[in-house]
Amino acid sequence: MTVASAAPRSLAADTASAVDDTATLVAPLTAGPGWAEEIRRLARERDAVVLAHNYQRPEIQDVADHTGDSLALSRIAAASDASTIVFCGVHFMAETAKILAPEKTVLIPDARAGCSLADSITADELRAWKAEHPDAVVVSYVNTTAAVKAETDVCCTSSNAVEVVESIDPDREVLFLPDQFLGAHVKRLTGRQNLHIWAGECHVHAGINGATLTAKAQADPDADLFVHPECGCATSALYLAGAGAVPAEQVHILSTGGMLDAAKNTTKATVLVATEVGMLHQLRRANPDVDFRAVNDRASCHYMKMITPGALTRALVEGRDEVHVDAATADKARGAVQRMIEIGRPGGGE
Repeated sequence: MTVASAAPRSLAADTASAVDDTATLVAPLTAGPGWAEEIRRLARERDAVVLAHNYQRPEIQDVADHTGDSLALSRIAAASDASTIVFCGVHFMAETAKILAPEKTVLIPDARAGCSLADSITADELRAWKAEHPDAVVVSYVNTTAAVKAETDVCCTSSNAVEVVESIDPDREVLFLPDQFLGAHVKRLTGRQNLHIWAGECHVHAGINGATLTAKAQADPDADLFVHPECGCATSALYLAGAGAVPAEQVHILSTGGMLDAAKNTTKATVLVATEVGMLHQLRRANPDVDFRAVNDRASCHYMKMITPGALTRALVEGRDEVHVDAATADKARGAVQRMIEIGRPGGGE
């Protein structure tokens, strides 16, 4: 059963815009001269660590203390000595950091930075689905809200979803949510027929389709393919390998963390990358000699890009926007994350 879901600006100008006019926070503000040094000074004054997701703007990634996937960054947040975490990402990621570090102040530079995938299932919808399958084990991707994690038995990441599902009694039904493409990938690899998949998706990854991937692969047959399992083209990538159109050893279904590891070791001159385009910045830094190309150069998440230099400045100047998760929800959600970690290496967050 598959359930349907539902011109460069100066530092002064950036700071004034960030502090005085919230309507400009979604504008593509450019970091002015001295901006990075000012951010680091403000962070020291606030006893803050700045974390940036791999899909953030390059200037945000470059100024951050740590860059990575959401789960890795949340674990860094929990282990950090800083009293304040500034999470440059989308809202569910900042929530996860708060769940793992409840004693810390967690700020997100723009609270409106949401996530189409996390929003594709609510806690009420999950409770209703559970009522239809009362004996099922609920497995939620970490790309979910705190409220959904609180209704979850065990979380998973894109790199360990198969391991998590395989740890569950084969006779138990599994409700896998919210990403239908990751769910299909897990079902394909496990062969599990009692795995029910919620029909959610990341609108950016869903838009990277098989026809585009096929055309790019045929135009550059020697290129490696790095494909995120959330992508609509993941099945096409495996089909190309199975049909011999692309050598199987050139097709890699990888989390963002897995892509970085593979980028450091690839011997290919070109790699075609199927994920949000912000990832290209980290891949190119990891291996400057390789030509990393987006399968779809329009695959940009506008929510991720809401975190501008001005928004980050405002967060540090004003101490906003703070992320809160009530204690009862956080406790239940933390249990689902901890059970994931106990099963095995948690791998990349997405």
